[in-house]
Amino acid sequence: MIYVIATTQIKPGNRDAFIEGHKKCIAETRKEKGCIAYEGHTSIHDPNVYVVVERWEARDDLNAHGRAPHMKAWREYSTPLRVAPPVIEIISDGKVEKL
Repeated sequence: MIYVIATTQIKPGNRDAFIEGHKKCIAETRKEKGCIAYEGHTSIHDPNVYVVVERWEARDDLNAHGRAPHMKAWREYSTPLRVAPPVIEIISDGKVEKL
């Protein structure tokens, strides 16, 4: 099993648009092969930090997710709403990989 934690700093004033836009991405991702769980959460410490927690059956499924058309659309939509690209941690087999 693969776990992914993606943390994004949202630009002030863009939180609602970011979360609303991510809802479609969540719905499409949950339909993907190998997706066990995919959820977005606002940090309890900073309302402009958004955390996505994912679980995948295999690395190939996660890699396919990154190439999915809805992910391309999500990246295009979300880029102007965030401070920087998300910090992504991939956890598998007891190892943590930061992207």
